[in-house]
Amino acid sequence: MINIEFSRICQQFLAIIFKNCQILAVKAPERIRRIEDLLGQHEFLDLATLARDLNASESTIRRDLDQLAAKGVLTRTHGGAMAVEHKTDELNFVVRDTRQADEKDVIGRATAAFVENGMSVIIDGGTTTYHVAKHLGGKRIQIITNSLPVADQFSNSSVAEIIMCGGFIFPRIGVLLGPLAEEMFSKIHADVAIMSAGGITAEGITNSNNLIVAVQQKMMAAASRVILCLDHTKFNRRAISFAAPLEKIHTVVTDKGTPRDQIAMLQKHRIEVIVAR
Repeated sequence: MINIEFSRICQQFLAIIFKNCQILAVKAPERIRRIEDLLGQHEFLDLATLARDLNASESTIRRDLDQLAAKGVLTRTHGGAMAVEHKTDELNFVVRDTRQADEKDVIGRATAAFVENGMSVIIDGGTTTYHVAKHLGGKRIQIITNSLPVADQFSNSSVAEIIMCGGFIFPRIGVLLGPLAEEMFSKIHADVAIMSAGGITAEGITNSNNLIVAVQQKMMAAASRVILCLDHTKFNRRAISFAAPLEKIHTVVTDKGTPRDQIAMLQKHRIEVIVAR
């Protein structure tokens, strides 16, 4: 009698587990649709995030991405995929550089004042950091970057030394990403890293995808001082991928449009805030 009752309880328990698994699992057609929707929103998707959000293994997501690539919907990249038809301008360097252009230029000039002759400087691939590079002309410095636009800015310089990392070129924004880029930045040291971000809150800084974030994390770890360049639109905003807590940042350079409460929040975390004018 006890065995019969135990068997009945086990069957009920297994039925509950099976039902929950059916609820949690995302069927292939639904996964495909959701991947296509996400591509329309974010343009680049990384494998690990998709596997987590869709409650599937990375091998399953790889098959889904390969299926969509065969249809011409996306292009497979290291660690993820990118939309073939770009539906947004979020990752277009030229378009992004026109947004808040005046603020970015003011921030760039103020940030460049921190850089002295003889320094080694890491510069990431953001449009605001590109404006910093434009104001570094004539300084005898060593620049380490993953940004093609930044490197091109110094192509005719006779005093600045440019070091480019390896990696694959991320289309349209012209940055080098992937394991080769990460490896290089993990093996160097610089006096300062000049960084950008997709957003900043009290929890930390975020950016548009995990590949960019992975390189930025290595950049920050390689520098004695980290300067974050952000125009006012980036405050109290979260991008898709977490990059670092505020404790990793030493200085933030922003414009006069940044709300006072956001400046106070940074100062509470003992971050130096420079409001460029």
